[in-house]
Amino acid sequence: MNILDKIQEKYIEEFKNNIPFDEFVLNIVVVAILVSLLRFYYIRFGTSISNRKKFSNNFLPLALGTVLIIMIVKSSIALSLGLVGALSIVRFRAAIKDPEELTFLFIAIGLGLAGGANQPILAIVAFLSIILILYLHGLLTGKESLKKEDRMYVNINTDISDLKMISNLLSNIFPYVELKRMDTLEKGLDLSFICKADSIDQISQAQTEITKLSNNTRLSIIDQPDLIV
Repeated sequence: MNILDKIQEKYIEEFKNNIPFDEFVLNIVVVAILVSLLRFYYIRFGTSISNRKKFSNNFLPLALGTVLIIMIVKSSIALSLGLVGALSIVRFRAAIKDPEELTFLFIAIGLGLAGGANQPILAIVAFLSIILILYLHGLLTGKESLKKEDRMYVNINTDISDLKMISNLLSNIFPYVELKRMDTLEKGLDLSFICKADSIDQISQAQTEITKLSNNTRLSIIDQPDLIV
């Protein structure tokens, strides 16, 4: 018996007995398609001001990796115990800047779990239900109203630590101001607001007033909320 026969007998047959090949391919394809649709939805309708395109690139490998892990756990108790020991020494420290990012990561993991458990129909039905509910929830809560051309991102990097003063300054200029993110720096703040401007004069006034705060204050304005920053 040559080495190819040994491989076929020991490994390929064992794989076929534990995990049917057609089911394996079906689950991988279904999960990949659903996660790709999830990525499109997140980029199009997400409200996170981080780089949604770059962040959503993690959905596919995360979901497929989850499929692999669950299939290993199903196929062998010994391998599952070894996997638990191996993963216990792995520490993930990815910076999650917005709770919405964590939510979509959990959805991607859930799709991977369904695929690894050989439940493609459950994955499809659950995905369609979740996306429909999220979309309707976004309409009912008015999040889609933020996708208007008169709304913009205002990013301020300054060495001043008085958040209330900066927020009041913007509120006195723009009719709508909402703080979306705040990062504390070694000296000062890095702030991201969603604002509504009725005219170019308001933007010009904001530029003048904000740059007066200090010589180290930097202002960035993006007048299209769909533009990913």
